[in-house]
Amino acid sequence: MGKKTSRSELPPVPEALAAAAVDSHTHLDACGAKTAEDVRAMVDRAQGAGVGRVVTVADDLDSARWAVEAATWDERVFAAVALHPTRAKDFGDEERATLEELSAHPRVVAIGETGLDYYWDYSPPEPQQEAFRWHIDLAKRTGKPLMIHDREAHDDILRILDEEGAPETVVFHCFSGDAEFAKSCVAKGYVLSFAGTATFRNAKSLREAAETVPLEQMLVETDAPFLTPHPFRGHPNQPYCVNYTLRDLAELRRMKVDELAVATTATAERVFGLDQG
Repeated sequence: MGKKTSRSELPPVPEALAAAAVDSHTHLDACGAKTAEDVRAMVDRAQGAGVGRVVTVADDLDSARWAVEAATWDERVFAAVALHPTRAKDFGDEERATLEELSAHPRVVAIGETGLDYYWDYSPPEPQQEAFRWHIDLAKRTGKPLMIHDREAHDDILRILDEEGAPETVVFHCFSGDAEFAKSCVAKGYVLSFAGTATFRNAKSLREAAETVPLEQMLVETDAPFLTPHPFRGHPNQPYCVNYTLRDLAELRRMKVDELAVATTATAERVFGLDQG
């Protein structure tokens, strides 16, 4: 019998995919990376599992500055910058100015993660919505995709996107809706990114959504260090675990894992302009 891993241990690195995959949303700093050497080691591990590029995402200003710097340390790393909705009550002129400056960096491939979070009560809905509207405008002005955090806020997210006019490209990070909500998003041309939550066996409605989304509007991600995919739920997560998510979703969609990797990588390259980064 194989050795069991404890809940504090990283899952084993799986056999590499034959086709290169992209982790479209991770937090390398929250995974423990601090230096260029840390980043290189983490991305080397991912590449060993066939996950060749990652987008590391900020949730506050320090994280945004670090993400942009990290993306200059390794050509396989790209950055997204924004202030997380749970921090929106502190969103003022200084934050806006800093994000304006960082968003112009050529290694920044998305404005995110921004949106609405009605699960936590760290920030009231009003400042969240105001900050979300500002980030929508920033995405349109920079021509970069908008990366959305949507937690228990589906209706307001769609309403505000309609009211403001959505940017050309909108990505729902860690998509959390059912098949009906997925259909509404797909009809508007939005891209849906699926994390380890879509592999959880009790997430029936989310798995139904993941089964039906068109491949050209589908991404995969880890949201590491959180949301480690089945069968390692509860363990720490890292970008290489996109491999496990791809294998599970390929089985769910009744297709070969390498075909799904090729398709989601093509979507990531198109959405984030990775080849021009």
